[in-house]
Amino acid sequence: MLLLLAASLLWAFSFGLIKGQLAGLDPVAVAAVRLFLAALLFLPLVLRGRLSSLLARRAMALGVIQFGLMYVFYIASFAWLPAWMVALFTIFTPLYVVGLDDWQRRRFTPRHLVAAVVAVAAAALVLRGYSGGADWRGVALLQGANLCFAWGQLRFVGLQKAAAGKDAALVGWMYLGAFLVTFAALLYRSGVGGILAVADWKPASHWVLLYLGLLPTGLGFYLWNRGAARASSGFLAVANNLKVPLAVAVAWIVFGESAPFVRVMMSLLVMVAALIYAAPVRDSE
Repeated sequence: MLLLLAASLLWAFSFGLIKGQLAGLDPVAVAAVRLFLAALLFLPLVLRGRLSSLLARRAMALGVIQFGLMYVFYIASFAWLPAWMVALFTIFTPLYVVGLDDWQRRRFTPRHLVAAVVAVAAAALVLRGYSGGADWRGVALLQGANLCFAWGQLRFVGLQKAAAGKDAALVGWMYLGAFLVTFAALLYRSGVGGILAVADWKPASHWVLLYLGLLPTGLGFYLWNRGAARASSGFLAVANNLKVPLAVAVAWIVFGESAPFVRVMMSLLVMVAALIYAAPVRDSE
């Protein structure tokens, strides 16, 4: 639980920063830079971990989906949606986590589904009252991001067992795979000019990217996947939405923005109840 909460707190600072400093930039370039920084952060641990070539390739492939494609879809959505609406349409990830896990295990777990639905409702409570039209392109991009992230955190469990405790090296290979695919996509679409254009971004964007790459991306996803491997799918599903009330609380406490304090507190209380109901124990295989 503490690992998932720590990751959620790191991510809570991201929404406003991305909208304020990165929304007009190439989403593939932004994703590539963030993942490059995360891979660089974990490079010493990758070299020390010495995973087998097969496991390293599997980790890179998983990273392509969970981090690479997810980031491209997620950051691209900011071109079509305001920041609060991006937060809104990420709240359906719990349903994907429970649905994908039950589909993989060929079962149906009503308890986990109830917990996921409660988590979606609790997150929606925070965002109720905001106004503005939703562009279907942004909504579709976010559902792609939600699916990639939900599938990746579930598949990480099997890789973690094969890695025999070398979690940091495993995640480092995932970052490398995610960076390579985003870099290749950037090179294909924009050529060398698209890569060089990163140097022309304003200094504030560079500082924001440095923070996002090292902390919410590098450290955040490492903590999240480690926590995900220890949780039941129902508990994990609910935890996916903790970032929503936490992000609003951060906007209010840290950045001085107006926020629905009462609804934030109610949302957090409901999510805590859903977490207790879902049980924080990894499902038996």
